[in-house]
Amino acid sequence: MTDITAAHVAGEQNQKKILNRLRRAQGQLAAVITAVEAGGSCKDVVTQLAAVSSALDKAGFVIVSTAMRECLDNPQGENSLTVEELEKLFLTLA
Repeated sequence: MTDITAAHVAGEQNQKKILNRLRRAQGQLAAVITAVEAGGSCKDVVTQLAAVSSALDKAGFVIVSTAMRECLDNPQGENSLTVEELEKLFLTLA
Protein backbone atom coordinates (compact mmCIF):
# COMPACT_ATOMS: atom_id res chain seq x y z
CA MET A 1 0.00 0.00 0.00
CA THR A 2 1.50 3.36 -0.95
CA ASP A 3 1.70 6.30 1.44
CA ILE A 4 -1.02 8.13 -0.46
CA THR A 5 -3.34 5.14 -0.32
CA ALA A 6 -2.64 4.59 3.39
CA ALA A 7 -3.26 8.28 4.10
CA HIS A 8 -6.50 8.14 2.09
CA VAL A 9 -7.73 5.10 4.04
CA ALA A 10 -6.81 6.75 7.34
CA GLY A 11 -8.66 9.89 6.25
CA GLU A 12 -11.78 7.89 5.41
CA GLN A 13 -11.62 6.11 8.77
CA ASN A 14 -11.35 9.44 10.59
CA GLN A 15 -14.25 10.83 8.60
CA LYS A 16 -16.38 7.82 9.62
CA LYS A 17 -15.41 8.36 13.28
CA ILE A 18 -16.30 12.03 13.07
CA LEU A 19 -19.64 11.35 11.38
CA ASN A 20 -20.50 8.67 13.95
CA ARG A 21 -19.76 11.07 16.82
CA LEU A 22 -21.81 13.83 15.21
CA ARG A 23 -24.74 11.49 14.56
CA ARG A 24 -24.55 10.31 18.17
CA ALA A 25 -24.61 13.93 19.33
CA GLN A 26 -27.56 14.63 17.03
CA GLY A 27 -29.50 11.73 18.57
CA GLN A 28 -28.61 12.83 22.08
CA LEU A 29 -29.68 16.40 21.31
CA ALA A 30 -33.01 15.10 20.02
CA ALA A 31 -33.41 13.27 23.34
CA VAL A 32 -32.68 16.50 25.24
CA ILE A 33 -35.29 18.38 23.23
CA THR A 34 -37.84 15.62 23.80
CA ALA A 35 -37.08 15.56 27.53
CA VAL A 36 -37.48 19.33 27.83
CA GLU A 37 -40.73 19.28 25.83
CA ALA A 38 -42.06 16.48 28.04
CA GLY A 39 -41.06 18.27 31.23
CA GLY A 40 -38.34 15.75 32.02
CA SER A 41 -36.36 15.90 35.20
CA CYS A 42 -33.50 18.35 35.50
CA LYS A 43 -31.11 15.47 36.17
CA ASP A 44 -32.07 13.62 32.97
CA VAL A 45 -31.89 16.77 30.83
CA VAL A 46 -28.50 17.82 32.19
CA THR A 47 -27.12 14.27 31.84
CA GLN A 48 -28.20 14.11 28.19
CA LEU A 49 -26.89 17.62 27.55
CA ALA A 50 -23.51 16.65 28.99
CA ALA A 51 -23.44 13.64 26.64
CA VAL A 52 -24.15 15.93 23.66
CA SER A 53 -21.39 18.29 24.71
CA SER A 54 -18.90 15.45 25.15
CA ALA A 55 -19.72 13.93 21.75
CA LEU A 56 -19.27 17.30 20.03
CA ASP A 57 -15.98 17.96 21.85
CA LYS A 58 -14.61 14.57 20.82
CA ALA A 59 -15.62 15.14 17.20
CA GLY A 60 -13.91 18.53 17.26
CA PHE A 61 -10.71 17.07 18.66
CA VAL A 62 -10.65 14.35 16.00
CA ILE A 63 -11.11 17.00 13.31
CA VAL A 64 -8.27 19.14 14.69
CA SER A 65 -5.95 16.16 15.19
CA THR A 66 -6.66 15.03 11.63
CA ALA A 67 -5.80 18.51 10.35
CA MET A 68 -2.57 18.46 12.37
CA ARG A 69 -1.60 15.09 10.92
CA GLU A 70 -2.40 16.22 7.38
CA CYS A 71 -0.32 19.37 7.84
CA LEU A 72 2.63 17.31 9.04
CA ASP A 73 2.31 14.82 6.19
CA ASN A 74 1.73 17.43 3.48
CA PRO A 75 2.76 20.92 4.68
CA GLN A 76 2.35 22.43 1.20
CA GLY A 77 -1.09 20.86 0.64
CA GLU A 78 -4.17 22.69 -0.53
CA ASN A 79 -5.83 22.55 2.91
CA SER A 80 -2.65 23.08 4.91
CA LEU A 81 -2.90 25.26 8.01
CA THR A 82 -0.24 27.24 9.82
CA VAL A 83 0.78 26.36 13.35
CA GLU A 84 -1.05 29.48 14.54
CA GLU A 85 -4.25 28.46 12.72
CA LEU A 86 -4.10 24.97 14.21
CA GLU A 87 -3.50 26.38 17.67
CA LYS A 88 -6.47 28.73 17.30
CA LEU A 89 -8.71 25.86 16.19
CA PHE A 90 -7.57 23.73 19.09
CA LEU A 91 -8.14 26.51 21.61
CA THR A 92 -11.66 27.20 20.32
CA LEU A 93 -12.56 23.75 21.63
CA ALA A 94 -11.27 24.52 25.13
